[in-house]
Amino acid sequence: MALATLEPNPVWAAGAHEETVETLAAHDDLVYRVWGGDWCTDCRSQLPDFGAALEAAGVPDERVHHHELDQQKQGRGVEAYGIEQIPTVVVERDGEELARFVERGPVPIAVYLVERIREQTES
Repeated sequence: MALATLEPNPVWAAGAHEETVETLAAHDDLVYRVWGGDWCTDCRSQLPDFGAALEAAGVPDERVHHHELDQQKQGRGVEAYGIEQIPTVVVERDGEELARFVERGPVPIAVYLVERIREQTES
């Protein structure tokens, strides 16, 4: 089931986030696993902008896996990935975790993940 909260924010300005969009677009070998719930306030406030960043970068739907959780934060992949808080976004390359965003951060999800992706791929 798809997370409605991951639907792209229609007023998100891709031009204001060019570096983020360019980095997401440049890494066409990454998979994004998103845990959240449409009932979750943090998810509703953060995931639409992340969805817009993925859309602006041209990330195809088959590389974005939605994991909808119930209000007890139970659902597919919770145990395997150690999910305790949402939203959680795990970025993988070849099945290996490259970056992880959990619940809140000092910057938006896409910006945070791009910083981690750059650290991992430019070192």
